Amino acid sequence: MQPLIDTLSALIRVNSINPAYAQGNVERHIQDVIGAFFRRRDIGVREQEVLPDRPNLIATIPGRNPNRRLILEAHCDTAGIESMDAPFDPIIANNRIHGRGACDTKGGLAAMMHAIADVHASGTKPPCEVWFVSAMDEEHSCQGSTFFCRDVEAAGAVIAEPTELRLIRASKGLVRWNITITGKAAHSAKPHLGVSAILGMARLLLELERDNEALNVTPHPLLGGPTWNAGQINGGTQVNIVPERCTISIDRRMIPGETPAQVLAGFQQTIDRVSAAHPEMKIEMEPPMLSDFPLDTSETAGIVQQTAAVLRELGLPDTPEGVPYGSDASKFGRAGVPAIIFGPGNIAHAHTPHEYLDLDQLEKAYLVYRRLIETFE
Repeated sequence: MQPLIDTLSALIRVNSINPAYAQGNVERHIQDVIGAFFRRRDIGVREQEVLPDRPNLIATIPGRNPNRRLILEAHCDTAGIESMDAPFDPIIANNRIHGRGACDTKGGLAAMMHAIADVHASGTKPPCEVWFVSAMDEEHSCQGSTFFCRDVEAAGAVIAEPTELRLIRASKGLVRWNITITGKAAHSAKPHLGVSAILGMARLLLELERDNEALNVTPHPLLGGPTWNAGQINGGTQVNIVPERCTISIDRRMIPGETPAQVLAGFQQTIDRVSAAHPEMKIEMEPPMLSDFPLDTSETAGIVQQTAAVLRELGLPDTPEGVPYGSDASKFGRAGVPAIIFGPGNIAHAHTPHEYLDLDQLEKAYLVYRRLIETFE
């Protein structure tokens, strides 16, 4: 366990906040640390330049069947460090390690690194060729996994995220975009001379809520139904002016069977109806800021069945489940690679000022990854 804890501690010490949340940051620094780990162990490493100084890193070990491949992937970037006292100082207490990225997802990253390195050091080739991918930019727009999956072939992929050692085969997709209403400004002493964009947005939100509650969508057995949230609103310039503009930002979670185009078309229908009833205001939807398809790996897929077998062997829960959040796994699924999500840690602790990882889960994740590498065929 100590070498594994030491590696995780070293990863936490590297500031790898996604550049979207810390100007000037790049993933180069942590990829150099990860690359050095593998080079010291004579494991082949290459970089995949996604953006300047922001590469993916890929390490490979040969298998008995060079035509069949298993991929283990984890992202190396983290969320920001707001309200954290010592984000890059790994502190171990009560069998937990604290620090930014401890569970999301440097714990899974370290466990995968050691699993691959230890199998390689054993001198016994695994059944398949094994690729380890440390991906950049998962915390913002998943550019690393999207780039990697442009040209990838594999029999299965395991994506490290904090799942509390549960086997995840399905996850929701998402679409995020803005809707803006333009009205007409006027002095607040004579509001009848203007058209309030804020009042118009209130009307639109009520209609959107009704329409989304009435969606005729069959719930997914592991994910339930789709959801939507208007998470931000911005409108008006000052209190004594009828607001001319108002913008909301929407986050819509999709279940398998839905597409971003279908979701946007449904919202546009509501907008068209409200626009027809209130022609005095203009309602526009902006192109999506971010979209991602759901993941729905078949329960009969080899990566699901063989991971479940390893979990049973190690006395861990083996029933496939679903999660409402997204990850890099959906990009593999879209590329035709059967993918699961599995890793140590609790998602409820990710992105928080008190992020930590139970060391027992770290060790068990390592054992699962290693055993899967040794048996997947």
